[in-house]
Amino acid sequence: MTVDVAVIGGGQAGLAIGYHLKRAGVTFVILEAGDAIGPAWRERWDSLVLFTPRRYDALPGLDFPGAPDGYPTRDEVIAYLEEYAARFELPVELGSPVRAVRPHDGRFELQLDGRTIEAGQVVVATGPFQTPRVPRLAEGLSEDVVQMHSTGYRRPDDLPEGTVVVVGGGNTGFQIAKELSATRRVHLAVGSRQMPLPQRLLGRDLFWWLERFGLMGKTVDSRLGRRMQDRDTLIGSSPRAVRRYGVEVRPRLVAASGRTVGFADSTELDVDAVVWATGYGLDHGLIDAPVFDEDGRLRHRRGVTDVPGLYFLGLPWQHTRGSALLGWVKDDAEHVAERIRERAEAPARMAA
Repeated sequence: MTVDVAVIGGGQAGLAIGYHLKRAGVTFVILEAGDAIGPAWRERWDSLVLFTPRRYDALPGLDFPGAPDGYPTRDEVIAYLEEYAARFELPVELGSPVRAVRPHDGRFELQLDGRTIEAGQVVVATGPFQTPRVPRLAEGLSEDVVQMHSTGYRRPDDLPEGTVVVVGGGNTGFQIAKELSATRRVHLAVGSRQMPLPQRLLGRDLFWWLERFGLMGKTVDSRLGRRMQDRDTLIGSSPRAVRRYGVEVRPRLVAASGRTVGFADSTELDVDAVVWATGYGLDHGLIDAPVFDEDGRLRHRRGVTDVPGLYFLGLPWQHTRGSALLGWVKDDAEHVAERIRERAEAPARMAA
């Protein structure tokens, strides 16, 4: 199979770039390893509600359905992504994990199970939710302590009765701790620096203000951007708010042995279950190209790498705070699509 562009990943980033490629008239394919569109959303818990209103959750060309000032559920997002792919007839191939990508004679070879795809350009749009991170100290817990990463948590019934510690100070940790507090004794271990922000301010949603004052457009290279990317930004959550639901907020979890966990303040707690809301790591091991520094970090400028024709999309803080968010990934998608168009048209311009 030969295409102008191969897109790896059938989530929001892959679909957004697909919209622009379709309009550009190039031949392309979107390769999704999972058996459904938007697999990362399907791995989130049942009661998940986005903290961005629907008016800010749209991909290019299609409004998010429902009340603009309401907040969509996980299932609404999944339905929207499925509708988006169908509406624009995007060529998504499900069950197509890419094992390797390597440059070859000015183009790229993508190795899949039992076949090879040749592409003029490649967009890696696998997103920020790739490899669940669980600290090594988790290995010290007894087998009778139920453990799961937040990606495996669906509902309170997944956990036993008794005491639960949720580990992680981001929005995920706070939301899961709040849900569990209705039926469990819940402790929330927070070890990161946080920036709690209200969901609504002076009668308007927070994101209205962020957009109005240009804060969502602050880039990773700006002074404010450098400060923000090192902190967990809590939207509508805070230690004070979650305590009202009976959740006990603890400092960083630093030890685990048997049924006991220890915290940075030298206190200990016997637990029946642990939910690791400790985030994800990026895994770009399939890329066999010189785009990483000596520490293994990806080198790029707003998704454009030093290898001509190789791009990334949907990374956390790829360009702005919104780069990995549903409603803002379209900005980077448009930028990458323009670079793809320029490269595709370059031979014709040189010939002229």
